[in-house]
Amino acid sequence: MEFGVVLQNDPPASRVVDLARQAETHGFDYVWTFDSHLLWQEPFVVFSQILAATRKVIVGPMVTNPATRDWTVLASSFATLNEMYGNRTVCGIGRGDSAVRTLAGRPSNLATLRESIHVIRELANSRAVEHNGRKVQFPWSRGSALEVWVAAYGPLALKLTGEVGDGFILQCADPEIASWMIRTVRDSAEAAGRDPDAIKFCVAAPMYVGDGDSPAARAHMREQCRWFGGMVGNHVADIVAKYGQGSQVPKALTDYIAGRQGYDYNEHGRAGNSHTQFVPDEIVERFCLIGTPREHVEKLQALRALGVTQFAGYLQHDNKDETLRMYGERVIPAMAEHVVATA
Repeated sequence: MEFGVVLQNDPPASRVVDLARQAETHGFDYVWTFDSHLLWQEPFVVFSQILAATRKVIVGPMVTNPATRDWTVLASSFATLNEMYGNRTVCGIGRGDSAVRTLAGRPSNLATLRESIHVIRELANSRAVEHNGRKVQFPWSRGSALEVWVAAYGPLALKLTGEVGDGFILQCADPEIASWMIRTVRDSAEAAGRDPDAIKFCVAAPMYVGDGDSPAARAHMREQCRWFGGMVGNHVADIVAKYGQGSQVPKALTDYIAGRQGYDYNEHGRAGNSHTQFVPDEIVERFCLIGTPREHVEKLQALRALGVTQFAGYLQHDNKDETLRMYGERVIPAMAEHVVATA
């Protein structure tokens, strides 16, 4: 299993770069950031600094979208970074959430998402592509390589992911939900004549290492990560509105949003925000990774058994540096030892 860290581009950007540097030192393979240009600083500027300050980590947005970003500009940004730093980028993409809704826009439809994936992938892999009725290619790009990973929840988006995605991003670490979604993507890939084993499966969720045996400490960890249940619920609300409560989406994902009253994007992804009190403790525990290193390892082993190839941990809480350190010293080595022991 590979490991990633998901950061917000809050100023100062030097702090984001420092956390990325720490992540690489502690054995993380990927550094992802949010991409919502009104709420945070411009990610591609920060990516360049992260790549300059590190040697091996792969960087990318979790996630960008085809509505607020011109597809050819996106592809050019990835290809430029690849030329400068040696093919160390990945494109996480979805229909669009905070980036478009803060501009009173709507998420892209799946046909647009599918087309954008094709255009971005071809151009950023130094190939020509038909776009807007003409053949286009970067004449300066040679040997660029980019994978496109699709973030999805709903049945049709999962189907599209299996058909065209190099990877699948699931923003939820509940094993029951992950099992259904991974199986749906794999079935879709197989039906499309693709090799399901060639798709990478990334689970992204908050990670907070602390004293899981202390009731007070555990309550604090839950409060620091409760925002995630609100963010996931915001996506789930769209699914319920489209497919209804009786859809094939697992009840574990849909039931908890009954008490949801609204969502304030000014507090998007932030610990202690004011609109996530509807998220029960049980959901925080199921959707996130909190507690002792041993608890993290146990849940990661369960996810890996389902086919998860990367865990990407959100660090939107008050224990960033210590959580990175404990992953580097305890969690990541324990996962590697488990692989050796199993073999």
